[in-house]
Amino acid sequence: MVEPKYQQLSIVRQCQLLSINRSGYYYQPTGESALNLELMRLIDEQHLETPWYGARQMARHLRRQGYGVNRTQIGRLLRLMGLSAIYQKPNTSKPHPQHKIYPYLLRGMKISKPNQVWCADISYIPMRRGFLYLVAIMDWASRKVLSWRLSNTMDADFCVAALNEALARYGKPEIFNTDQGSQFTSDAFIGTLKNADIRISMDGKGCWVDNVMIERLWRSLKYECIYLHAFESGSEVRQGLKRWIDFYNTQRPHSSLDDKTPSEAYWNQPRPGYAGPLIKLAAYP
Repeated sequence: MVEPKYQQLSIVRQCQLLSINRSGYYYQPTGESALNLELMRLIDEQHLETPWYGARQMARHLRRQGYGVNRTQIGRLLRLMGLSAIYQKPNTSKPHPQHKIYPYLLRGMKISKPNQVWCADISYIPMRRGFLYLVAIMDWASRKVLSWRLSNTMDADFCVAALNEALARYGKPEIFNTDQGSQFTSDAFIGTLKNADIRISMDGKGCWVDNVMIERLWRSLKYECIYLHAFESGSEVRQGLKRWIDFYNTQRPHSSLDDKTPSEAYWNQPRPGYAGPLIKLAAYP
């Protein structure tokens, strides 16, 4: 709202009229320090191994590695990364009335066909000098990644964009499952699902196993792509993710899919070299 080239009013006077501090006008965000970025990467790696670690236990883990950190500092970094421990916490706060929490619909359900259930989640993606957030939408039965988006904020917009792309390219699922994050309970995201007549399912609070398929995706992606490369910029991350996700969808077989790739399972294609079930021949003396 401050116009520095406006001749009639100085910047000082404009700030006074707008009731803002002049130092706030000149402030330039500095981003996270190199130490904090290093700590965030270590936290991210440890969270894959021990997702039940909260701020207190994560701080202990880092102090044993020689870092002088405390619980408050690690708690802030965990919140910035969008990470939380998986244990059930007391329900001490009420959700926003416009952010309805939907019940978990997948318990006991046999998920055996494409487009029966889709799921989505957000993960922290470290770079050499910063970080981004990644949202992915996956078909539960085939493990195929249907769409994904990167963002430097945790707003709901990039999640809605990924959802719209998946719907445009692959139709719609019967059920869509997410966690209770504000991006997925937002009016824009829920409205898109309702307009497409999709049933909405949400994990129990703190129950990461309710969305276990996409949690496994994050583990594979980070160990096989993110941690092996020191990506410098968002464009490098985007190119690296595209290569890995294309490889994951079209070339990486899964034993749970009868050694098919996610794309082969999604489109119900036979795996290469498959000549039907093996026939056991009787032995003759």
